[in-house]
Order: sequence, then structure tokens, then C-alpha cells
Amino acid sequence: MIFGFNTDIKYEDVVYHVQSEARHADLLLQTQVFVHGRCIGKHATSYADWVVKPDFSDEQMHELLKIQHKNVIETIRAGNVDTLFAPTQLLPREGVEIQDASQHGDGLSLHWLNADAVYQDNSILMKFKVTYQGQAVAGAQLTSRLHIASDAPIYSETTTDEQGLAEMRISLDESALPVAAVMVQATSENRQSTRKFRLKKQTTAVPQHSI
Repeated sequence: MIFGFNTDIKYEDVVYHVQSEARHADLLLQTQVFVHGRCIGKHATSYADWVVKPDFSDEQMHELLKIQHKNVIETIRAGNVDTLFAPTQLLPREGVEIQDASQHGDGLSLHWLNADAVYQDNSILMKFKVTYQGQAVAGAQLTSRLHIASDAPIYSETTTDEQGLAEMRISLDESALPVAAVMVQATSENRQSTRKFRLKKQTTAVPQHSI
């Protein structure tokens, strides 16, 4: 059983309530910060890259969440709470840069641009942008793994252009949408980002990372 963390921390005259939990279906570790019951921001990292390791356990996920929770508390104590929730200048809709849990602020961020993509002709066209510290990454290698129930995964590859953009057409039967999940990994030099996206019926694809 994975439990979350809840801590009250006071800085100057403000009491911040820090709440961290693992979003299992999304493969995200999410930390929210509240003041007087109002959420002032969210910080999230992806542990999608960890779950593919054969020895990954709930205990390891719990430790990753614990480290993230502690880092947020230390940031607040240092008076830098605003840095936790700074929106990306390139993608204001997404609100935050979600990196891999292991990157500690020095990894790539992978953004799904067309979360409202329409499923048609037995496929869905997914558009991505890869950034590093808010800047577009050209030439990043994107590899997707489409998982449908217990079937063997289907792989696709593409590369980002000069603006850090890439498109990937995922082909699948409409009947598989309710059980389909796409794992996408972006790699550039020694940095990477791995995200899991769930595909939903009703002619739209819903991003796992809406936070």
C-alpha cells in the first residue's frame, strides 16, 4: 500500500499545507501546496521510466514520493515557493514542466500538444513538443510503445524538428481504445523524459498529465 504525505510548514506569516500522492493510473508523483485550503500550485514528476524496470517496487515509488515531498518542503523553507510552479513560457496551457522523477530538475519535458486529437481512420495523430528548461529541443528521438491489454507492444519512432515539434500517428482499432495506453520516451544526448498517455473513446484522446 502506497501512502501519501501531508505536512504543514510555516514561512514568515504563511502556513503552507504540502500534500503528496502517487497518481498510479497516470504514473505521476504529484505534490500540491495549499494556503487556507486553496491550492496555490502543483508540482509533478513522471515515474513512467521506472515501472518498466523488473525490480521496481512499491517501496521504491514510495521513496521517490518521499524525496519529492521533502524537496518541496525545503524549497518553501528557503522562501522559493514560486519557483515550484513557474509556468513554461512555451506551453502556458500545460502549466508546469513535468520531468522524470529521477532527473531532479535537469531532464527533458515531453508535452502532448493536441490532447483533443480526434480518432479517425483507425488511428490518432499525436503531436508533441520536447523542451529542456523551457527551450525547444531539436533532434530529440521519440519512441512510442502502444500497449493494448496483454498484447505485445507496438513501437513507433520519430524525431523533433528545429522547433522541438514531432508528430506520431498511432494506429489501432477503435474497440481497443478503452484499454489502450501509449508510453512515449524522448531522448536527447544524456537526457530523457518518459510519459504515459491514456487513449479514451468518445472520439477524443485524453492526456494523462492534465493536472
